Amino acid sequence: MKPGHIVSLLHQLETRRPVTVLGGAVIDVIANASSLPFRGCDLELKQQSVNIGGCGLNIAVALHRLGMISQNVLPVGHGVWADMVSTALKSHGVESVLKVEGGDNGWCLALVEPDGERTFMTFSGVETRWAASWLTPLHVPPGSLLSLSGYQLAAACGEVLVNWLETLHDVTPYIDFGPRIEDIDPALLSRILALKPIITLNRREAEIAAQLLDVEPEHLGPAWQQAYGAPLIIRHDRDGAWFYDGDEHGFVPPFPATMVDTIGAGDSHAGGVLAGLSSGLSLADAVSLGNAIAAMVVSKRGGDCAPTREELLLTYKDV
Repeated sequence: MKPGHIVSLLHQLETRRPVTVLGGAVIDVIANASSLPFRGCDLELKQQSVNIGGCGLNIAVALHRLGMISQNVLPVGHGVWADMVSTALKSHGVESVLKVEGGDNGWCLALVEPDGERTFMTFSGVETRWAASWLTPLHVPPGSLLSLSGYQLAAACGEVLVNWLETLHDVTPYIDFGPRIEDIDPALLSRILALKPIITLNRREAEIAAQLLDVEPEHLGPAWQQAYGAPLIIRHDRDGAWFYDGDEHGFVPPFPATMVDTIGAGDSHAGGVLAGLSSGLSLADAVSLGNAIAAMVVSKRGGDCAPTREELLLTYKDV
């Protein structure tokens, strides 16, 4: 990679292609744990922070901090957690177009082990109860990128979302299945992949996807193209990322980072890729931007640490 490449990409960021972020906004209770709990144990935790999270919200914040414009469809209900979500959204300068009745927002307990790895325990709320009446009034312009999460697609409302997706025209879904990839009904997964979405997977999720196609993980990219003919990004954490899109494929190198906490890294990576694609960058350059952002996120504690464009310019001015 040439010196100054990331800085050059950052200067090209401008919302040319509409972006809609559809997903959840929840409260993250983050605690340090010496190890994961086992049955019957009494594990003492050290609370690290309580902040707003959720895949949809994290992506919306990352886009906002990069100076990008997005339509954010993040259900905000009524209750203690929803009030915290509303307050936090305002503080971030992020607005959701969806206020709903019938329940509170969810929350998540995230346990962070000494090596920075995190384990989530999620209490779902309105963010997993999507209804057709919420979706029908939404306007997603032709040519849009539409960000979705496996947390919603694997929930009971997943079919409602896919039914709606199938009514949209000239829209490219960008889907991070996350750890819920193996929880999605196979028939529903086939309908999702028939829409030719851009899929992003981490290392473990890629292993699961490889099992679905009955191939070794190292052969997933070509097998995915043959089976679905849709773009695929495989994030290998500190070892960079691979992308596959038809006959085009390549490796995108990582950026130096000292990992202390991986919370929000995948979502922030997605925000970077979406920003790049919205700006007209190639998939390779968009993934490179995502790698640069994720490297900064894993170097900080807490989920709310997506960098601003100015912070990125300062960090990578000599890279």
